[in-house]
Amino acid sequence: MIPELGQFALVLALLLALVQGVLPILGAWRGNAALMAVARPAAAGQAVFVFLAMGVLIHAFLVYDFSVAYVADNSNLALPWYYRITAVWGAHEGSMLLWVFILNVWSLALAMLSRHLPTPFVSRVLGVLGLIGVGFLAFILFTSNPFLRELPMPSDGGDLNPVLQDPGMTFHPPVLYMGYVGFSVAFAFSIAALLGGELEQAWVRWARPWTNVSWAFLTMGIVAGSWWAYAELGWGGWWFWDPVENASFMPWLVGVALIHAQAVTEKRGSLPAWTVLLSLFAFSLSLLGTFLVRSGVLTSVHAFASDPRRGLYILGFLIVVIGGSLLLYAIRAPRVATGKPFAALSRETGIMIANLLFTTAAAMVLLGTLFPLIGDALNLGRISVGPPYFSFLFIALMAPAVLLLPFGPYLRWGSAEGRQLTTLALRAGIAAVICAIVAAFVAQGHLRAIAGIAGAVWVAAGTLSYILKRWREMPRGRRYPAEMAGMLVAHTGVAIFIIGVMLSESLSVERDVRMAPGDTQAIGGYVFRFDGVHETQGPNWRADEGTVTIKRDGTTMATVKPQKRTYSRGQVQTESAIDAGLFRDIYVALGEPMQATDVEGAWALRLYYKPFVRWIWLGGLFMMLGGFLAAGERRFRAKKAAATAPVPAKESLA
Repeated sequence: MIPELGQFALVLALLLALVQGVLPILGAWRGNAALMAVARPAAAGQAVFVFLAMGVLIHAFLVYDFSVAYVADNSNLALPWYYRITAVWGAHEGSMLLWVFILNVWSLALAMLSRHLPTPFVSRVLGVLGLIGVGFLAFILFTSNPFLRELPMPSDGGDLNPVLQDPGMTFHPPVLYMGYVGFSVAFAFSIAALLGGELEQAWVRWARPWTNVSWAFLTMGIVAGSWWAYAELGWGGWWFWDPVENASFMPWLVGVALIHAQAVTEKRGSLPAWTVLLSLFAFSLSLLGTFLVRSGVLTSVHAFASDPRRGLYILGFLIVVIGGSLLLYAIRAPRVATGKPFAALSRETGIMIANLLFTTAAAMVLLGTLFPLIGDALNLGRISVGPPYFSFLFIALMAPAVLLLPFGPYLRWGSAEGRQLTTLALRAGIAAVICAIVAAFVAQGHLRAIAGIAGAVWVAAGTLSYILKRWREMPRGRRYPAEMAGMLVAHTGVAIFIIGVMLSESLSVERDVRMAPGDTQAIGGYVFRFDGVHETQGPNWRADEGTVTIKRDGTTMATVKPQKRTYSRGQVQTESAIDAGLFRDIYVALGEPMQATDVEGAWALRLYYKPFVRWIWLGGLFMMLGGFLAAGERRFRAKKAAATAPVPAKESLA
């Protein structure tokens, strides 16, 4: 009866979510302290029952309870225990429970860490999170119940999708969902501010650490997903503009804009309506990503669940959330549409331009992702929008943002002086040009590599210049507060990321070859020798495992063993072998045996030399770290709203 306990826990969680979503908001509206006091206990109670349900589902997987249909469909007796835990969120029903689980992690954290905030405001925030919980808990119970029984119980189960049987999938979905769902907190803060008319800077200051942490988790999740796709799918790429990849990238782009807009609103009182709108868009795009993954309307290697009932429910929920929030915004926002004026040359202007670039990029990705659906709806046929569209337009939109990035810290609030900016542009420009000239010889005329080096040095030189400026001019205790340190680390991550992308994309060498035992191939200064294939056995798979020896200048650098695995239910999966390094990866994927040839033991192999590819994820990790560092700013935790006073225009702050 343990699975029934999990289902009953979800029912109780739904009831408590209703209480949390209705009574505190009503209490804040009526000024009733007793109703507002319900918010925190209801949030804690809902979290307890959702955590219990998650624990029950994990237990069902660990003890092979195949009487639960979800367990029987996604695990078997041969599946290792660590992948049985991964299987908990490896398909639709469990992933939705994970969504609600993480929503309650955020709600519980907010309930515990918000005691310094005004009670009516916190009541509205927790109430909005409760209403979101109602929508998703009802979705689970009525369309996606992970505790449904399968009788008679089978003696063995199915299998977890082989592409998910990878260490990266153990932590990628939970971390990604921490970012996805975390934007619900920024959304709840904005709705609470609209409901209560508290549209001064104070509420933005309260929301900023939650937004930064959410964005940092989303960055970490995207980095983990990119690394998993690179290592697991065998095609050697790190991003393919897949619809589900885009689904996580769109809220990330809007999140970047939101973080910067919140800084403007909190410190200068400008762009308040824009900040609210970005908060609504960030969470709305997270919900849209949920719809795309689970509705079956778009084809993706990452997508699952194509039950029309589920798609219609999520679409309806999406319409209610987005439509309701935008209606509330339309009613309330005109009251705060104005903000404090600022000069054309100011930090506010720089952030506003960057915001427009990032939101336009998100709109471009959204259009390209949904265009196949639009084509179908208009009877234009099945229209495919591929990487050329995304890559060209995204680079065109982000190039100006990269050019503006070094100037950001130097721009002052309200009004800035042009002399400092001219000096910065001259110094960073000279450094970028010198490095580009050097790169022209090393990269042998690859324009993207040269542009990547120049852009990265431009950003890095500007960032380093500002670090040195703060070191010289500011007293020790004020040089690098957490918010400032986070910004500088994140900007450094952008420079590292640019190097990784541009050099890897332009200098990588790929070759599909047929090799028999003893054959060699030379790529990127390395010699690959194929030593043959033998069979090997895993816990729930059998594999043909190749052996490839990699040499350089006659010295053996590595021996890698790519595999072609066949799992217990007959699914075939390529397991690439990678010799990783800070400055290059050697990547080998095993294809199919060449049975039509007269050479015994010949196989198709895909060989890659990928310089600086690790810098892509290293840059992402720097950006993530910057988000976490910025969230630790002491001012965000202050009990008094001291930061609501305008920052003097002459003072340069992050």
